[in-house]
Amino acid sequence: MERGTWKTYLTNVHRKGRQTMLSSSHRVDSDLAHFIGSAAFSDTHEHLQKEEALVQSPPDVLVDLFSNYVTADLVVAGATQDAVKQLTDPANPDVRARFAAIQPAWERCRQTGYGEAVRLIARQFYHLEEITPEAVERAQGHAAALRQPGMRLQALRDAGIDHVQVDDFCWPCVPDASGPDFFLYDLSWLAFCNGQIETEEIQKEVGIEVRDLPTLRAAMEALFAKYGPCAIAVKAQHAYSRTLQWAEHDEAEVAGILSRALTGAKVSPEERCALGDWCWARGVELAAEYNLPFKIHTGYYAGHSAMPVDRIRSGHLCLLLNRYPKTRFVLMHIAYPYSEELLALAKHYPNVWVDLCWAWSINPYAATDFVRRFIHAVPANKLFGFGGDSFWPWASVAYAAQARHWLTRALEAEVVEGLLTEAEGLALAERFLQGNQRECFDLEGTRAAIRERATPAPLAQG
Repeated sequence: MERGTWKTYLTNVHRKGRQTMLSSSHRVDSDLAHFIGSAAFSDTHEHLQKEEALVQSPPDVLVDLFSNYVTADLVVAGATQDAVKQLTDPANPDVRARFAAIQPAWERCRQTGYGEAVRLIARQFYHLEEITPEAVERAQGHAAALRQPGMRLQALRDAGIDHVQVDDFCWPCVPDASGPDFFLYDLSWLAFCNGQIETEEIQKEVGIEVRDLPTLRAAMEALFAKYGPCAIAVKAQHAYSRTLQWAEHDEAEVAGILSRALTGAKVSPEERCALGDWCWARGVELAAEYNLPFKIHTGYYAGHSAMPVDRIRSGHLCLLLNRYPKTRFVLMHIAYPYSEELLALAKHYPNVWVDLCWAWSINPYAATDFVRRFIHAVPANKLFGFGGDSFWPWASVAYAAQARHWLTRALEAEVVEGLLTEAEGLALAERFLQGNQRECFDLEGTRAAIRERATPAPLAQG
């Protein structure tokens, strides 16, 4: 993929006479637009599957186009759950029929942020201007080219990404042979925050039998000792299963809950949450000890039809932020739809950073507006500009293009309206794309630890 394609996207997204996405006030040939369109940037959040899993997956054009967040929009737009499931099932070779079954829903959601990303994947990787049953049938023969070794890394690098931070939902953070300096991993704290103590897995990882609170604490410390040096951050997305409200609990109370949980006795949701709060706090303390930011999912849920919006508010975190001022907290996804609340937290707490990961595709207009409000409310060092939050690299590439385009809109509007000079816009763009990430994350320390871990020890002489 040629680097020039990204500038092409910024200047003329809709070809063949379609109205450009760029507003009349958008200076497409400005230094600012050129810089955002070509600069390297950090990708602070993905769930990318490993190289071997991608290479071994069956080639399928519809999997490449639609195995991302758009499936939720398709259901909301009227497609049946079964049709969406079949859409990304390569066991059925009839790609034409699989797409035709959801085509009416696709036409209803093609303009959403998720739909825009699908159209970008179609253009960049399959040279499709329109997605139709006939087009996907013709394109199916090209899917195998995307399953070649090294394509995952090449596609992301061609998109101008300096590195990606990957949450693969587990503790191990080990060198990724397909790109040790490029693919950096989060240490997952999800189960602990949910109050789920996976005793067998813990014993396999660190050889400690969890019997009580002291042994649980020792196991957590051992997990950090084993994986913390090569981790880029700690990550939890427990907002999917419990409130983000945190409270400090008496250790005697938590010890009793843990004792009953370990014996299989019934533990109420409130008690499970209390145990999760205790575990969460220990992870926050260890993150500070190992110089690792603690990432927290806030706001919008993936999927559809199951989002209790009250428990996803970032404002629930205030007690935690206040209790642990030495820990760097990265609050993700602009807490959509509670974005104004998140701006207030970032403005008020020195230990809070805000990540635009996923936000550009959830609602690009809301993310654009958020950036502009952020500039005038919060110190400039507190915002990260991009994370794709995807399992598939092709989606990550498309989301990266969206981020470049909509960030350009945001900063250009500031310049056009006289609120920023172009030099100020360029300085902010550099910060949001990579500078702030390098200040918050210990990239060089993590990469050095990975290189040391990946280098075989010299053979003993004698």
